[in-house]
Amino acid sequence: MSVLMLAVCMGFYYWFCRLRFGYTFSSMLLQPVVIGVFVGLLTGNMPLAMKIGAGLQLVYLGVTSTPGGNVPSDPALAGCIAIPLGVMSNMTPEVAIALAIPFGVIGVFVDQLRRSTNAVWVHMADRYAEKADTKGILRAAFLYPAIAGLVIRFPIVFAIDFFGVTAVEKLIAVLPQWLMHSFEIMGGILPALGFAITLSVIGKKSLIPFFITGFFAVMYLKLDTMAVAIFATCVALLLGLFQLKEEAI
Repeated sequence: MSVLMLAVCMGFYYWFCRLRFGYTFSSMLLQPVVIGVFVGLLTGNMPLAMKIGAGLQLVYLGVTSTPGGNVPSDPALAGCIAIPLGVMSNMTPEVAIALAIPFGVIGVFVDQLRRSTNAVWVHMADRYAEKADTKGILRAAFLYPAIAGLVIRFPIVFAIDFFGVTAVEKLIAVLPQWLMHSFEIMGGILPALGFAITLSVIGKKSLIPFFITGFFAVMYLKLDTMAVAIFATCVALLLGLFQLKEEAI
């Protein structure tokens, strides 16, 4: 696929995954690992796209909406820019992950701009409500915000993905090896930071033994992630079953 078509597809993808047509569906689409699958299908380089997407997913593992729906970073914008740029420029996953973080921060400001425009549609819906115009209310609630979101979000991803590939390739060619190695180190640390944020959010003293058990199962028993996930699911189900029996008694 050409860079132009890839940039167009990623621009529409970012717009669509942020439409919030069903929070479960949208929350799935905006995850970097899902974006990695989409980029892999478009570029034909699924292994590299998934390596970058999976690594980036770990960084944003603990990112959740705070009260009011605000997020400290936008994993969707980071993924829609860093993953295609990384694949097209043949970056290492660590460098692509380090590149993604600033774009995630920019995504917060993009979302604030979109939220500011929503005030226009709310007042418009009020005027339609005074006239009992239900179709007008629906347009103000769904159609107009979607069009505004396209105008705000599409150009950012399209421009960076289209012009960024050449720029990134030239930048990588002139950067010294020690600086590239520094980016790789930072990119390797960031997934660990994502785990730390997750533990700080959901971590409880009673759950620490499970985290430790999973870590040693991978490091010393050499179990892969899928095997650990299956065993963890079975343990969770058994613990839930035993707890139900105790409550019944």
